[in-house]
Amino acid sequence: MKITVIHGQSHKGSTYNIAKMLYDKLEGDVTEFFLPRDFSSFCVGCNSCFKKSEKLCPHYESLNPITSAIDNADVIIFASPVYVYHVTAAMKTLLDHYGYRWMIHRPEESMFRKQVVCISTAAGGGMKETTKDIADSTFFWGVAKTYRIGFAVREVTWNDVNENIKEKIKKQIYSLANKIKKDYSNIKPSIKTKMLFYLMRKLHQKKKITENDYNYWKEKAWLDNKRPWIK
Repeated sequence: MKITVIHGQSHKGSTYNIAKMLYDKLEGDVTEFFLPRDFSSFCVGCNSCFKKSEKLCPHYESLNPITSAIDNADVIIFASPVYVYHVTAAMKTLLDHYGYRWMIHRPEESMFRKQVVCISTAAGGGMKETTKDIADSTFFWGVAKTYRIGFAVREVTWNDVNENIKEKIKKQIYSLANKIKKDYSNIKPSIKTKMLFYLMRKLHQKKKITENDYNYWKEKAWLDNKRPWIK
């Protein structure tokens, strides 16, 4: 199992430790990135990725190691602490660069066979909003299964978190890891994801939203009988 982990912060606090707890239990081949250390460029809205090619993005070269790791992974873990009830700016910056991969444009075929985990922590609240920020993208990418988990750790540092809380977190993480491993070889997208695919397919059949996107769908044979979740 190949696992790619993207941390929305560069320090190793509660969110990091919970993500590590998960990938240690999954026992896979792990590739890790820390934001903004490993990627920090803001999307400039040039539209090159939409109109022409993502390779023309001014940040393509620095982003490509993360993109390749995402595409090669079986499981992707996004870990972001709550910053004012949302993901960190660094995480949002990364996700902004993948707008061209949303279903209406050019979704990556392998996404339809991947599992994603969105992890968030806070001393208080905001975990649902934070994991939703990430899950919105993974849904429109076509990811087969996205898990959202958040924990109110009631402390600022992981070392200060109560041991009873840590034990409860551990039980939930281990349970999730077992489910991910069980579904690993037979993961399929939800009905909701398939419905979105068919809706976008119908739109492309009726009208060329952009020449670039239409050609992508046509080359994939998705406008005919081929489906991205079937190898």
